[in-house]
Amino acid sequence: MTLKSKIIAKSSALAILITLTVSAKAQDGTIYALDAPAEPNAIPLNTGGVDNQPAQETWFRQWGDPMARNITKATLTPFFPKAGKANGTAVIVAPGGGFRWLSLDNEGWEVAKALADKGIIAFVLKYRLQPTPVSLDDFKKYMSGPSPAPPTSNTTSGAAPARPAQPDLSNQLEDAEAAYSMIVKRAKEWGVDTGRIGMIGFSAGAGLTMHSTLNSKTMKLAFIGPIYGGMGPVQVPKNAPPMFNVIATDDFLFRGQFGVVDSWYKAGIPVEFHLYQNGGHGFGLGNPDKTSNRWFDAFMYWLEVNRFLKGKTVK
Repeated sequence: MTLKSKIIAKSSALAILITLTVSAKAQDGTIYALDAPAEPNAIPLNTGGVDNQPAQETWFRQWGDPMARNITKATLTPFFPKAGKANGTAVIVAPGGGFRWLSLDNEGWEVAKALADKGIIAFVLKYRLQPTPVSLDDFKKYMSGPSPAPPTSNTTSGAAPARPAQPDLSNQLEDAEAAYSMIVKRAKEWGVDTGRIGMIGFSAGAGLTMHSTLNSKTMKLAFIGPIYGGMGPVQVPKNAPPMFNVIATDDFLFRGQFGVVDSWYKAGIPVEFHLYQNGGHGFGLGNPDKTSNRWFDAFMYWLEVNRFLKGKTVK
C-alpha cells in the first residue's frame, strides 16, 4: 500500500469512527442540551401561562430527537400540502412526553409532514406543560429517578389494573380547544372542511386527544387517533367520533387491557384497533424492524374507507 493509500485509508477510518460516535451520541438515552430551534410558522394561541412556573422554555435532545420542556405559551404550527394536493381534511397532532416535555419532532413535525404529503392539512399543537426543574442537571436527576410501580391487577377476579390518577389537564384542554377554534375560524383561508377536523396524539398526546373527546364542550372532532395511549375503559359520549387506536404488546401502557376499545364498541361508535407484536413505546412513525411500522399506512386507509379524505382539491 502506498503512503497516499495509507493516508486515505486512515482518513476514511477516522471519518467512519467520528460518524459512528456522533450517531451513537445522538441515538442514546442521554439528555443533551439543545438550542431552541426556529419555529417561524408557529402561531401563538394566547391561552395564558402556567402557575408556579419559574423556568423558561428550554430544549434538550434525547434518543436523537429534539424535545421541549417548561412550555408556558401554547402555539399551533400548520403544515400545508403542496399546491393542488390538499383535500380539505385537517388533523391536530398532539405530541407526547408525560405532560412534562414534548417530543415535537418524532411525534409532531415528522407526523405532520407525513400527513401533509397525503393531502391532509396538519397542525402540531405545542401545548403547555407541567413544571420541571429549572436546570438541565436537576432535570436529568428528575428523569433518572425511580418511576412509580404500575398498579397490579387482581388475578383472582380478573379485574383490569386500576387507572392511574388523572393529572389536571385544564391548561392542555384549553390549548386544544383554542387550536380547534382557530382552525374553524380560519377554515376558509386554510382550505379546511370544518366537518373533517380530526385529532391524533401520541402517549400523553393520546391522553389529551381522549381527554378532549370526553370533556370538551366546544370541539366537534370528526375522528380521533390515540396512538399508544392509555387503554383503560372510559365513559363514551353519545356524540363521540370514530376512533383509530394503536398500541404494541410490549408497550408498558398496554398491560393486556382493551378497555377503551371495548367502551367504544359497546357505545356503538365505529372503532378500529391495531395491536402490534412489537414497537415498544414512543415509536412515532416507526422504528427499525418493528411490526408497528405500518400503522400510518393503516391509518391512511382507514381515513380513506371512512371517506374522510373525500373532498374537493384545494388549490
